[in-house]
Amino acid sequence: MDYNFTNQNMNNYNNYEPKKKKDHYFAKSVLVPFCSSIVGTCLVLGIVFNVPMIQNKLLSTSSTNNNSSASNPNINTTQVSLSNFSDTGVSVAQKVLPSVVGIEIQYPLSSVFSRTTSTVSASGSGIIISSDGYILTNNHVVSSSSESSYYSIGEATSIKVYLYDDETGYDAEIIGTDSQTDLAVVKINKENLTAATLGDSDALQVGEWCMAIGNPLGMQSSVTTGSISALNRQLTDSEGTNYTLIQTDTAINSGNSGGALVNSKGEVIGINTLKASGTGIEGMCFAIPINSTKTIYSDLITYNKVKRPYIGITTRNITEQTIKANPTIDLKIGVYIKSIENYSPAEKADLKIGDIILKVNDTEVSSLTE
Repeated sequence: MDYNFTNQNMNNYNNYEPKKKKDHYFAKSVLVPFCSSIVGTCLVLGIVFNVPMIQNKLLSTSSTNNNSSASNPNINTTQVSLSNFSDTGVSVAQKVLPSVVGIEIQYPLSSVFSRTTSTVSASGSGIIISSDGYILTNNHVVSSSSESSYYSIGEATSIKVYLYDDETGYDAEIIGTDSQTDLAVVKINKENLTAATLGDSDALQVGEWCMAIGNPLGMQSSVTTGSISALNRQLTDSEGTNYTLIQTDTAINSGNSGGALVNSKGEVIGINTLKASGTGIEGMCFAIPINSTKTIYSDLITYNKVKRPYIGITTRNITEQTIKANPTIDLKIGVYIKSIENYSPAEKADLKIGDIILKVNDTEVSSLTE
């Protein structure tokens, strides 16, 4: 069939032609390249992440770029593997747990409200220091005799030691105690025990990882982790005894006393002893450095006591504050003698009450401890 187009019809046809060209231009210039880029990207990613060599190279390059962009060279940007961190704790626990024991003590309790004597119990921890049954612990764990206006607690009547993964309560004998260092040694009749490996507490650094192992609240073989918060902390107890301790934020609770503070090698670096408690106080716990215990427990095992120099005096430290508070008295920094025991070395050396000790063998001293 033939069609005849008039000029008007042709003009109308021409009016629609540009619209068709516009649709063709959009598809060609926008839609096709967009779809092609998506397909191409998917293919590239699919190829790259399924080819190990390319994948490793890409990830390695990305990691390198991230590390090189650190603005402060003093910041450690090395990634730490949490699995390795966890493995350290697991291996340390497995190594040390067999060397830490639970200790249960029975004490006689007398009260003004009762004519009969009852029994109270307490728990603590200890560390096996020899395979033949010698165990190091705190003095306050096995020797908690005290009294008040209403009651008195006597010496322990029963001490039971519980080994790791062993429900048997082994009778323990007190070998020796030392209140000045809050250390004690007990012994059970058992051989082939796993003795703890002792570390070097003088080599500790602030921030170092550590783990506490003990018997908190009677829950035997509990572990907690943290870090070394400070070294050589000077603390004084209610009886005026001075201690030089390791501070840690590792959780230590009642019953942890006498247990082990260990490093990442599974070496005992301290004896868990006390914690600061009160409103607003968190994570302030303390341990006796293991190096300071070695001569003590050696003396306790050999002599059942600690052998110390004996002078036979009671003293008071003269400090700068003491001198400023007493300007009319001729005082010097040193150790003031308050009393002298009869027949003591001090008396034989002709020391007098009121003397101030300034030096010992040409070494200046400012306290009795020195």
